[in-house]
Amino acid sequence: MSQRRFVLLDRDGTLIVERHYLSDPGEVELLPGAVEGLRSMRALGLGLVVITNQSGIGRGFFDETRLREVHEQMTSLLAKDGVVLDGIYFCPHSPSEKCDCRKPKTALVRRAEREIGFDAAEGFVIGDKECDIRLGKQVEATTLLVRTGYGRSTETDRALQPDSVVNNLEEAATVIEQI
Repeated sequence: MSQRRFVLLDRDGTLIVERHYLSDPGEVELLPGAVEGLRSMRALGLGLVVITNQSGIGRGFFDETRLREVHEQMTSLLAKDGVVLDGIYFCPHSPSEKCDCRKPKTALVRRAEREIGFDAAEGFVIGDKECDIRLGKQVEATTLLVRTGYGRSTETDRALQPDSVVNNLEEAATVIEQI
């Protein structure tokens, strides 16, 4: 197991602009503060992994080839600014399929832990939805809710109780640095 700590990031609404069932690589747009935040996290020695539900595949809206093109565009935009991800893990299933990999279930995180070699409980989970915070709590990570994407409406759920609420990934990096 690596001593390196990792940040598990949601994709849509956290790292890139929320688009309803995004399938067009041309519509990939990094959120304000995303690059700066990820750069700061890297400077802190943290690994970066995206964990994302992509039920558009299970619903038949697009296929894995199209998703790969979206991810290639996202990683290309990040790379232009010097940010490299350690991995991208996605659940292709619709909610009705009751799989073990759809957030907030933990199968994707466990797979990333095995393949990359880290302990999620030592790291952070950042996202804009309830499922992201619930995932973080299940793997015993420190949870950060971003107000981007659906985050502002998610924040109104007082029962959720993330460890921190931040405006964007840049602010998340500042909070993480202090932990």
